[in-house]
Amino acid sequence: MTTTDDRTTAAAVDPGPLIKLTIADCAAKVLHSAVSLGVFAALAEGPAGADHVVAATGLHERMAPDFLDALAGLGLLERTGDQYSNGPLAEAYLVPGTATYLGGFVELTNETLYGTWGRLTEALTTGAPQHLDPDKGGFVGDKHKDPAKMKRFFAGLDAYSDRMGIEIAGAVDWSRHASFVDLGGARGNLASVLVKEHPHLKAGVFDLERTRPLFTEHTARLGLNEHIEFTGGDFFTDDIPKADVIVLGHILHGFDNDRRRDLLRRVFSATNPGGQVLIYDRMIDDERRDAERLLSSLHMRLVSQDGSEYRIDDVRTWLTEAGFTGSTAEPLLGTHTLVTAVR
Repeated sequence: MTTTDDRTTAAAVDPGPLIKLTIADCAAKVLHSAVSLGVFAALAEGPAGADHVVAATGLHERMAPDFLDALAGLGLLERTGDQYSNGPLAEAYLVPGTATYLGGFVELTNETLYGTWGRLTEALTTGAPQHLDPDKGGFVGDKHKDPAKMKRFFAGLDAYSDRMGIEIAGAVDWSRHASFVDLGGARGNLASVLVKEHPHLKAGVFDLERTRPLFTEHTARLGLNEHIEFTGGDFFTDDIPKADVIVLGHILHGFDNDRRRDLLRRVFSATNPGGQVLIYDRMIDDERRDAERLLSSLHMRLVSQDGSEYRIDDVRTWLTEAGFTGSTAEPLLGTHTLVTAVR
């Protein structure tokens, strides 16, 4: 029963944040639709009116005003009078055909997130990972079983790994090293960035053998097929190629703690004396207060049997247990953490 005191207490607390949280996915869907319809491509040449966007995208006239103004309100478009143009964020990352295009990543999240997160309540009560309908793309963790899906998945991440590679290229004194291996490096995109930034490095990628055709195709297109060596195998059963530096990006979050420790011991054995290990993930802050990082961890629990994100302090402890020393942690891209340690 609601009392006068209840209403008085509630009146002192602004419900606005709760309402915004309730409809937060609406903003994401506006972004997804804008990418799918080609709104940012339609404005790539410069400012234009709503009629131009309608004609170029198939957007219905009844929906256009609120839709375009919502994009402007979200900071993705800018509006001057009746003219729209891409905002700085869209100009940098959402214009198709540019080297920094992240639209593929946006489309990928639209395909994989909503079906899975729609089963969150079931996952919370059963503890089981939630598989997507196989007729609608399958389980996100099984992308390797479908070569076409694999190719789209990696293509969607290329611009993101480009940025990641550039930051990692500047975060380490690579002049001290002669070689590196990107563990789980897929089709070699991050490795290609490191090689371009530091041509003296002997580069390698270690991933499942079925990834090799995509690696070969991608590195040949980049003109780097003779500069990056692919080794097919399993992290836990096959020898990891030896190198001065071993990179693990988005790897540890796929396993439980025992397998993480096991893998880091194997990485220690493969790292040349005086070398380094580099680990990046959306690690959870040690106080477990960063909601975005915790949501990322919850996503891993939704799509895998044993995966989750982990605290920064945890991985530093595992590295020490494996034999590494001098671990450090620093922000990466504002969304990730890079932990390094020395062999």
